[in-house]
Amino acid sequence: VIAATHQNLEQRVRDGAFREDLFHRLNVIRLRLPALRERAEDVPMLTRHFLQVSARQLGVEPKRIDDAALARLGRFAFPGNVRQLLNVIEQTVALSTSPVVPASLVQQALRDDNTVMVSLDEARRAFEHDYLVRLLRATEGNVTQAARMAQRNRTEFYKLLQRHNLTPALFKAEKEKA
Repeated sequence: VIAATHQNLEQRVRDGAFREDLFHRLNVIRLRLPALRERAEDVPMLTRHFLQVSARQLGVEPKRIDDAALARLGRFAFPGNVRQLLNVIEQTVALSTSPVVPASLVQQALRDDNTVMVSLDEARRAFEHDYLVRLLRATEGNVTQAARMAQRNRTEFYKLLQRHNLTPALFKAEKEKA
């Protein structure tokens, strides 16, 4: 059985809102998949993929996305996670009359749903993740340099990277691909 939830089941068990025996049956192997808002660096790749899939499903020529539109998607919190991104892309592909999806169409599709507030812990976690990604990009994956910029020792910095499932080597590969 594969089960998914956005709830903290351990807390729900402590609160008496979820059965402890069921929790232990389900909790054999735990995989934590961060929400899309915690992996903004995935938005461009997912967007390009969804553009191709949506165009194929609609039987239209593949579309590209305007840089400003992609930047807007990257800043959006996506309370509906990846499914919401897919819906936005499907809508923009269906409504776009040009080969390039404009930022105005993305903005219309998002309808400023960004008013949904996340918890302070989620906001901190997302900020910390984004900050670490920016540091690793700026230093091309050099942990010593990134730790120095963050004014943290290397051991503490590695723990932060581990907490956010970030691999410095991937940022070295990014530079080599460019």
